[in-house]
Amino acid sequence: MAKLNAFNRQKGWIEVICGPMFAGKSEELLRKMNRLKYAEVDYLIFKPVIDTRTKNSVKSRDGRELKAINVKNSTDIIKYIKDLKEKPQVIAIDEIQFFDDELPQVCNYLANHGFIIYAAGLDTDFRGVPFKNTASLLATAENVIKLTAICTECGAPATRTQKLINGKPAPFDSPRIVVGNVETYTARCRHHHEVKGAPKIEY
Repeated sequence: MAKLNAFNRQKGWIEVICGPMFAGKSEELLRKMNRLKYAEVDYLIFKPVIDTRTKNSVKSRDGRELKAINVKNSTDIIKYIKDLKEKPQVIAIDEIQFFDDELPQVCNYLANHGFIIYAAGLDTDFRGVPFKNTASLLATAENVIKLTAICTECGAPATRTQKLINGKPAPFDSPRIVVGNVETYTARCRHHHEVKGAPKIEY
């Protein structure tokens, strides 16, 4: 049973962990969950089934790994929790950009009903366009952690995810969602991020 602590006294909020690939979002999410163990706070981690890089777990690039529940739709999170006799205090959701458009409503519903939500994912796609889910959650969250990676071209803080096809920057019209790792993506700063065929805006 969880001890009486801030998670018992303050009911319901949302924290978003965002940034480009290779910024350590999952690592930060797992670090927070591991801290909860010491405070005897009950939590569950959810992830979308589309993320096939790990099965039934969330794993960071530094080797951390915790058990996770795979769900197809964001509303499945609510259904899963409603079926539990003992509810967790904290709900963590990884790879939020892969979920359907109802995820922000789901997170706010759960926060309004007393759950603490940690949501981690990409803030923009390889084109630099914000993911709708992440953007909506950023607007309604109580806390936001925006992480940066290291630009593989110049070493500056990287805020963009660079998609590569055969080692070259991917064109604007290539698929938006492709689950991949270092073979498909790298991190870039604003000035070295490149999207071939992207619309140009002139003033």
